[in-house]
Amino acid sequence: MSETNPTDDTTETDATTLVDWKNPPSLGDLKADYDSAKVAHDVHTEEVDNWLRVLNGEQTINAKRGRSKLVPRLARRQAEWRYAALSEPFLSTDDLFNTAPQTFEDKESAVQNGMVVNYQLNCRMDKVKFIDEYVRTAVDEGTVIVRTGWEFEEGERKIYEDVMETQPVMDPNTGQMAVDPQTGQPAMQEVKVGTKETMQTVILKNHPVLTVCDYNNVIVDPTCDGNIEKASFAIYSFETSLSELKKDGRYQNLDDINFESASVLSEPDHEVNTDDTSFTFKDKARKKVIAREYWGYWDIDDTGEVKPIVATWVGSTFIRLEENPYPDKKIPFVLVQYLPRRKNIYGEPDASLIEDNQKIVGAVTRGIIDIIGRSANGQQGIRKDALDVTNARKFERGEDYKFNANVDPRQAFHMEVYPEIPRSALEVLNMQNNDAEALTGVKAFTQGISGQALGATATGIRSALDATSKRELGILRRLSNGLTQIGRKIISMNAEFLDDEEIIRVTNEEFMAINRNDLGGKYDIKLNISTAEADEQKASELAFMLQTMGNTMPPEMSYMILADIAKLRKMPDLAKRIEEYEPQPDPMAQQRAQLENALLEAQVMNESAKAKENEVDVHLKKAKAATEQAKARSMHSSSDLSDLDFVEKESGVSHAREIDSDDRKHAQQMENKEFDRLSDMDKKEHDRMSALDKTAFDALTKPS
Repeated sequence: MSETNPTDDTTETDATTLVDWKNPPSLGDLKADYDSAKVAHDVHTEEVDNWLRVLNGEQTINAKRGRSKLVPRLARRQAEWRYAALSEPFLSTDDLFNTAPQTFEDKESAVQNGMVVNYQLNCRMDKVKFIDEYVRTAVDEGTVIVRTGWEFEEGERKIYEDVMETQPVMDPNTGQMAVDPQTGQPAMQEVKVGTKETMQTVILKNHPVLTVCDYNNVIVDPTCDGNIEKASFAIYSFETSLSELKKDGRYQNLDDINFESASVLSEPDHEVNTDDTSFTFKDKARKKVIAREYWGYWDIDDTGEVKPIVATWVGSTFIRLEENPYPDKKIPFVLVQYLPRRKNIYGEPDASLIEDNQKIVGAVTRGIIDIIGRSANGQQGIRKDALDVTNARKFERGEDYKFNANVDPRQAFHMEVYPEIPRSALEVLNMQNNDAEALTGVKAFTQGISGQALGATATGIRSALDATSKRELGILRRLSNGLTQIGRKIISMNAEFLDDEEIIRVTNEEFMAINRNDLGGKYDIKLNISTAEADEQKASELAFMLQTMGNTMPPEMSYMILADIAKLRKMPDLAKRIEEYEPQPDPMAQQRAQLENALLEAQVMNESAKAKENEVDVHLKKAKAATEQAKARSMHSSSDLSDLDFVEKESGVSHAREIDSDDRKHAQQMENKEFDRLSDMDKKEHDRMSALDKTAFDALTKPS
């Protein structure tokens, strides 16, 4: 709370009531930064005010009475052709941001980030309004300042819940309670007996907010050397009310604000965002006041190291003081320069280049208008002695008349007409228009940049157009770089402020749950920029590729190229149908393919059988070869035996072998006979001994 009377607007709020920092900044410290930076800021605002006067044709002309005060808006004509050329590349595609991962492991997370950011830009914000304001501010003022923030709002919603009651299950056959066979207890079931009304807290808003700021209401550290990342602070003033501050929920000490004496008109340094500055609300809740928001760095721990903070005050009352809540801990402003100036954080518009041309064109145009405007065009003069009174009346009534004979009618009647415009004036106008178009690189359908400037050939025309396109592409790169910085800030805020299961609508049929743990990585954000000329060139190249290679490439690759062509021609529905198209097979072609497959299978089986048959033939042939070899050996052996038998017969060896064989047979017979004789003798001796043994045994065993 204030140290003294809260209605005293000159009393500063004690910062220790908001934070427990060891070294909190005082309101005087922050206002000192504001006052110090305002000097350089006022220089910039004067420049922008002058550029806007040139753009809108609001230059003061000290002309005499009856003379023309026309101011041609040459800068505005150039800007009108610039607006569409710069905004269309961003608006011609639904997916403005294309996130690319740094490593292959981050691919899924990068894709999810891209879907979230594009969804928020397309569905949670007015993308067309933002891009148009973004481009037009850059073209008109030379610098566009975008404030990134987060909007969160909760509300209550009435829902209806079913009232359930546990009741026993009745057996329809017996009409008695059914029994659970497992437990033996009566079976129970949940039955809806009614509904009840409850209030549930729901999230109404939870998305990033992008604001294109007025150049009068943002003061940046002038010592940042042209880089907002090096700025120590940035102060933003905005209109608000007690109702809005309480609804936001982040502000304190609201009762200390003196709303009776506070007024928008009492803050001349703030540019009001309305044309009617005389209207004000009388009630305290809606009465507008000016709040200033300080984003910067301060040594809050008194250690010599600064930390990012944010402070907000109204008049002399601190209503917010805390550390920077954004995850990147940076000042939430993105500055984009239209035409950059070295070591300067602010850029220049085209109006700064063609201001003198517009003044010269205006002076020459006003001279031409004065020449024409001061002439009595259409008036007719008659020589006094050319007609008498009667014929003069006839002449005025448009009837036939008679003129005096002593007067030449060619000299008696004179018709006033517009004077001829001097050729030198037109040449000056054309020269200034050409010079203006050469400075801006915009061909606004005047006698400006043309192929003849570089040669009356197709090459000269193409060179002029290429030079213009490069100039425009350079501006587009700076604008797209600013959007890339905005995208990085949005991704960092998504990782911190989105719910764990934020449902993002991907298509009309598919939904995807995004886990915030997958949203916090650092990604290479690529901005998808397309122009009609670039898209047409890409589509033509793909069509030529499809035409030359369509007969040799697989159908799947043809579908991919056709889908890309449809996307480049701004037909996303056709591209989706091409990507999802699966050709239905022709029954006849399918049957023909089946028969061809069957024929191929039969041919393969036939060839396999032939191979097996050939394998058997090989074994058979091997066996026949072995047989023939055996027969050959048998024949050789028979021949050798015949030859040997002949030789033995001739030499008597066969006869000697026969005699020897007979001798062996005779000796064997003699041995056999001797063996038989000895065997008979042994048998007889054995029988005699057996008879003696039996007689002796009988004698011994005979009873006495």
